[in-house]
Amino acid sequence: MLDDIDRRVLRQLQADPSQPIGDLAEAARLPLATTYKRLDKLQAAGVLRGQHMVIDWRALGYSVDVSLRITLDKTNPRAFDEFIAAARDIPNVLEIQTFLGRVDIRLHVIAKGMSDYQRIYRDLILTLPHIADIEALMQVATIKKAQELPL
Repeated sequence: MLDDIDRRVLRQLQADPSQPIGDLAEAARLPLATTYKRLDKLQAAGVLRGQHMVIDWRALGYSVDVSLRITLDKTNPRAFDEFIAAARDIPNVLEIQTFLGRVDIRLHVIAKGMSDYQRIYRDLILTLPHIADIEALMQVATIKKAQELPL
């Protein structure tokens, strides 16, 4: 699917996604027109889905990072849909993941401090529908968070 030229372009994009197209072409050792064509091809194939800015939520005062592992009461056939719909409305929930196994859902929650987290947990999380069990894992440190793919 990807050839060496595509990989070279993608490696350069991963290194600096905000670089001007001329700099990208130079770094990838390609003519500017070829670089444009490759980017268009990668977008059309769904390999590139756009660019976005990453906001460091810690810089905005969010110091608490919690992973909530939730098991749902699956006696209700709409438990997943109703839980997910309600969880989406909580602004401090950054990520919702579903799983097969003992844990059904993981919520990634941030808060400005422990008292803020307690408020979010009591007033918003615990009111979510169909929770059978919940386990909170407080993040202490991020050891590795890969943003780049091995191309």
